[in-house]
Amino acid sequence: MPQSSSGTIPLRKFGRHDAQISALGFGGHHLGDAPDEKTAVEIIHQAVDGGITFYDNCWEYRRGKTEVLMGAGLKGLREKVFLMTKTCPHGRDGTLALQMLEESLHRLQTDHLDLWQVHGMAFDNDADLFIRPGGAAEALTKAKKDGKVRFVGFTGHQNPKVHLAMLKTGFPFDSVQMPLNAFDANFRSFEQQVLPELTKRGIAVLGMKPLNGHGEAIKNGVITAEEALRYAMSLPVATTITGIDSLEILHQNLQIAQNFTPMSEQEMNALRERCKPEAADGRYELYKLSLKFDNPESRLAHGFPLDTQQSEVQDMLGATQNTGHPFPEKKF
Repeated sequence: MPQSSSGTIPLRKFGRHDAQISALGFGGHHLGDAPDEKTAVEIIHQAVDGGITFYDNCWEYRRGKTEVLMGAGLKGLREKVFLMTKTCPHGRDGTLALQMLEESLHRLQTDHLDLWQVHGMAFDNDADLFIRPGGAAEALTKAKKDGKVRFVGFTGHQNPKVHLAMLKTGFPFDSVQMPLNAFDANFRSFEQQVLPELTKRGIAVLGMKPLNGHGEAIKNGVITAEEALRYAMSLPVATTITGIDSLEILHQNLQIAQNFTPMSEQEMNALRERCKPEAADGRYELYKLSLKFDNPESRLAHGFPLDTQQSEVQDMLGATQNTGHPFPEKKF
């Protein structure tokens, strides 16, 4: 069970809406690295018991594997959590987005989502493709009107200018998800360029990559996990989403979140300055720079070549379709 804690994870307002979510969010992608379904289910059960109410996922994560695992873990617990997943038309027709929604609902074993977001806005024309007639914007509007989703938003981890372009479409987003950490502050910064605009509009800010994706800066001794999470959670965000693939990582994150005290502005500035030399070339934020972090579905939809060494491309090449079956030998 989780280590004992003297506190609980704070709850925060979801932007301009009355809903509240936990200040620490459960990132769905890393759940696909759990060794088996039993372990994944146990991780989710302990996360719910530990006070995490926000659960992130995506239609294209690990060819559907993570949604299936999360659906199994949240069975019987659905009403205790705020469940989000993402759709991945990547500029294609809104009808495809709605088809993906139905598949996600099936995998997650629910009849509705609390939040549905368009995944991975990365390229210069993504905003125009999103808002065009027949595009994903219409799908989000329809899903909300039909009661399939409560709130809608978009995500991306590469370019703050693309986020700003999405906001300029005028679509009434409820949330926006983006990288927020002590390194981002000094390199192609979402914190500096996008966060103020979201705060002004009352849009729920969902921070991600507080540990820079895979924790390389922590492994190299540049920053500690506690410093990284505390910094990200101290920003004006509704939640900070971080990947969890083991009970050890879950317990570490719960301990930090359950005993969370915000950093002062002085502490945050000191950490930004300390990380500044390492942040300057993006070495710890390669998701802003490298093809390795582009989702293969988005590249295919835009007609761009794939990196065949990327793990998700290898998942794709090993499957004939996005079946959502995490383990070939198991039937769902």
